[in-house]
Amino acid sequence: MATQLGEAKSSTELVISWEALPADFHLEDEPVENTGQPLLAGALRESLEISGFIQPQMLIASNFGLCATINGQFIAKAPDWVYVPSVNQILGERKSYTPNLEGDIPAIVMEFLSDTEGGEYSFKRTYPPGKWFFYEQILQVPIYLIFDPNGGLLEFYQLENRRYELKQPDENGRHWINSMGLFLGSWRGTKEARTGYWLRWWDKAGNLLLWAVEQIEQERQQKERLIAYLQSQGIDPNNLQ
Repeated sequence: MATQLGEAKSSTELVISWEALPADFHLEDEPVENTGQPLLAGALRESLEISGFIQPQMLIASNFGLCATINGQFIAKAPDWVYVPSVNQILGERKSYTPNLEGDIPAIVMEFLSDTEGGEYSFKRTYPPGKWFFYEQILQVPIYLIFDPNGGLLEFYQLENRRYELKQPDENGRHWINSMGLFLGSWRGTKEARTGYWLRWWDKAGNLLLWAVEQIEQERQQKERLIAYLQSQGIDPNNLQ
């Protein structure tokens, strides 16, 4: 399966094909820049799981290879977080994912900035291409997010006329993602001994999708309020079946 892509900035055409990962291709195991990145990715997935959003046909992964073949050269880029609405085959484990061949194009890719990174902004089109160019021009991912965990800044780019356009958040500091039916925004708090900025989901009504520890605490408080109410009515909670 091959397509041709003509870029507005150049008359050169790129021939793109969607092929399976070659058996002898070595995916680079890039070191994690800091211990916070896996926590950020895990927290995003956790609240989606608890809310019941995730379905078997979806692919949600972190530091995971997205593949394409450009002018006969195989390329794999690993975003810090990726969401694919539907894959053709549900597998227990995947080494990589090739859009079009194996299912939908990713709806969202995210990158978490670190002190030493800069590739998220790279529009380099020569081999190997930069991440920005790869997501925008090759995969044409509809939404590309760049998040700074240190300062909490979330850059939300949406593909329009084959170019990423920076979008401003709403009055609550959140962005609506139509393909997911959820809001996404920056939030400051503590989880797993990390205090700082996180990316969080909110539903259409503005309710925060909870992490497991938050859900447990919420249920504990609800139980305490119920007990207090029953006691105020002269009812012993221990007598209730």
